[in-house]
Amino acid sequence: VTKRVKSMQMFHTPVTYAMQGDRVGVCVTQFDPKLLERGLICTPDSLHTIHAAIISLKKIQYFRGALQTKAKFHITVGHETVMGRVMFFSLAPANFNEEIQENVFDFEKDYLYQEEYLSKDSVSSEENKENDQAGEVQLPKQQWALLEFEKPVTCPKLCLVIGSKLDTDIHANTCRLAFHGVLLQGMEDKNYTETFLPKLKVYKQKHKEGQVERVMDDYSVIGRSLFKKETNIQIFVGLKVKLSTGEDGIIDGGFGQSGKFKIRIPDGLKPDTKTVLTAASKKKSKGGKGDMTKEDESSKNDSAQPVTVSLIFKRYVFDTQKKMIQS
Repeated sequence: VTKRVKSMQMFHTPVTYAMQGDRVGVCVTQFDPKLLERGLICTPDSLHTIHAAIISLKKIQYFRGALQTKAKFHITVGHETVMGRVMFFSLAPANFNEEIQENVFDFEKDYLYQEEYLSKDSVSSEENKENDQAGEVQLPKQQWALLEFEKPVTCPKLCLVIGSKLDTDIHANTCRLAFHGVLLQGMEDKNYTETFLPKLKVYKQKHKEGQVERVMDDYSVIGRSLFKKETNIQIFVGLKVKLSTGEDGIIDGGFGQSGKFKIRIPDGLKPDTKTVLTAASKKKSKGGKGDMTKEDESSKNDSAQPVTVSLIFKRYVFDTQKKMIQS
C-alpha cells in the first residue's frame, strides 16, 4: 500500500525526515491504523519481496567445514531469517584474477558451477588440482551464490546477507556463522526458475573419454566407449573431439547399435597414428582367432596403449534445452 505522509514527529517534536536508528511517529492520509500488522514501512521501491537472490559472498574464516552447493543454511536478510538452499559459482579458472565491479552482477559473463565454495581449507576438487601448478590452490577473487528461499523475504536492495548453521549445538565450541555477502539481484517473480534463471549463464564443464576402435580410411575412424548403448548419438553429431595422438575430429554419427560412432578427421590421420591403429586392429583380429579368453584379450589390448578420444563441452545449468556448447 502506498500513502502520502502528512506529518512526522520524534518524541512529540515535528521533523521533516527520519533515518536509520530513529523512532518516529508517522501520520499518513486516509489510512486505518487497525489494518496495520507488524511489518515494514519504507520509501517506495526501496524494499522488494523476493523468492531467490544472487549474492557476492565471502566465507567466514572461523567456520569449520566446507560450504557445499545444494546445502541449506539459515539466511539472515533484512529483518528476517529464513532457510535457503545455495549454489556456488565463480568465473572460469583462467579469469580468477579478473577485476570485478563492486555491487554489480554481470549477466553477460559465463560462470563456472562449483560443487563447493573455493577456499584454502576446502577439500581440493579434481579441477582445483589441475590448476594447482605452483603448489598453492588458485582461488578466485570473487565468488557468488544463488540463494533459493523456502519462503519469500522482504528486504532492501544491496543489503547485507548472512548465512549460518543455527542448528549447530550451541554448547559446542564452534562458529555457527558460515558466510556473509551483499544481495546483488533479487528475484521477485514466483516463477523465477522459468522467467529469470535462464538468464544466469552458469555452466558445468563436461569431459567424456572413449577409444578409437579402428581406421575406416585416411579421414575417418570408428570410436567406442564414449557413449552408452542407449545414448542418442544424434544429439552429439557435429561436436568436436580430440585424439590422444593430436588429431582434431568431428562426430559424424552412430555406427551400428552398440554405442559406437564415426569420427571424421578433416585434416586426415597422421601416418604414425594410422600405423598404430592398424597394428592394434591386426592384433585384435589375431587374438580373436585363438583360444584367448575375453579377459586376456582386453588386458592385451590395454597394454597396447589405445588411442583415446576426448570430448569436452559446456552445458548451462539453467538451459531448458540442455544444449552442449563448445568454444
